Amino acid sequence: MVRILVVDDDKNTRRWLRALLETEGYDVSDAGDGQEALALMEREWVDLVVLDVMMPNMDGYAFTEALRETRNDLPILMVSAKQLAADRNRGFLVGIDDYMTKPVDEEELLLRIRALLRRSRIVSENKITVGEVVLDYASMTVTGHGQTISLPQKEFQLLYKLLSYPGQIFTRIQLMDEIWGVDSETGWETVTVHIGRLRKRFEGWPEFEIVSVRGLGYKAVKKV
Repeated sequence: MVRILVVDDDKNTRRWLRALLETEGYDVSDAGDGQEALALMEREWVDLVVLDVMMPNMDGYAFTEALRETRNDLPILMVSAKQLAADRNRGFLVGIDDYMTKPVDEEELLLRIRALLRRSRIVSENKITVGEVVLDYASMTVTGHGQTISLPQKEFQLLYKLLSYPGQIFTRIQLMDEIWGVDSETGWETVTVHIGRLRKRFEGWPEFEIVSVRGLGYKAVKKV
């Protein structure tokens, strides 16, 4: 069972989040500040943290910094009454994965938690499964329909990136910077070329499609 750690100094908030998450089938632990949360994590396995910012002893920023210093990539969703961009940006700079402002919409919170858990599994397993199709990062292969296709590194990384965030639009520049590197002298047109090759390779595969979004870029659409 997935265990979520709720870290907030407000008892009523912790009770509300525990009830909400347990109703969804999650196992829930809670802590009143960052120090208490770190101590708890030494005793219990945690899959995701829902984290407040303003807390005594150790606030949300300090907790995140302490966790990331140990190279722990545990997904962190920061939930705060702070609504300024500077506060949100500070959270991302210290290492959180997502940020929501209070008051929180329950449905949106649950959707964000599911997305973070899915991405976390992708990172830890280095695999993406779409229906009967499996992308294996370790071997740079795509398996499905009775065949295993070994892709060139950049093509695989491009497909893996898009399918890691289905429905999310990425500009050519974003894809270029992440996969080829910000210092690459290759033009962004190479992204278009690689997208064309991927479409040709997987033409007719019903599980997914790479869609062009006019004036913006590309996204992957899962169909299963």
